[in-house]
Amino acid sequence: MEFFSSQESLTVYQWILRALVGFLFLSLIAKIMGQRSISQLRFMDFVIALIIGNIVAHPLSDEGLGMKGSLVTMSVLTILYLLGIHLTLKLTPFQKLLDPPPIKLIEKGKINYHNLKKARITIDSLLTELRKENIDDIQKVALALWETGGTISFFFKTEVPAPHPL
Repeated sequence: MEFFSSQESLTVYQWILRALVGFLFLSLIAKIMGQRSISQLRFMDFVIALIIGNIVAHPLSDEGLGMKGSLVTMSVLTILYLLGIHLTLKLTPFQKLLDPPPIKLIEKGKINYHNLKKARITIDSLLTELRKENIDDIQKVALALWETGGTISFFFKTEVPAPHPL
């Protein structure tokens, strides 16, 4: 059976086998790339997931396309992805390019509207996140950071205790 090359038509069995091979190969690639939940996807993770999903979808829906090209392309993309991850760990400039630093949304109890715009979130979204964290006063927040994964980290002002008399 010329399973990995294009064919004029496929039987139901061949379609099922193609889907199975595509699923298993994509699962293997996902395992190699590392486990990360959707909310923790970095920009590069998201882009590579879209590309690989698109590449595997075509031969699963078109009998005129072979599986071999898709499997080779996904393998190369996985290697490039892993190389990119390695470079972000070793080279700081490359890390800043692919993993930008968090954006300060609140600093010393004051909202940074310019950075809200930069993060592309509304004031209502920020206030919603504050409510979810049971923060009733922005003045209590020393720092709020928009993380690259799309979450907001809140750090509270600490009160310096009065010195105890001796």
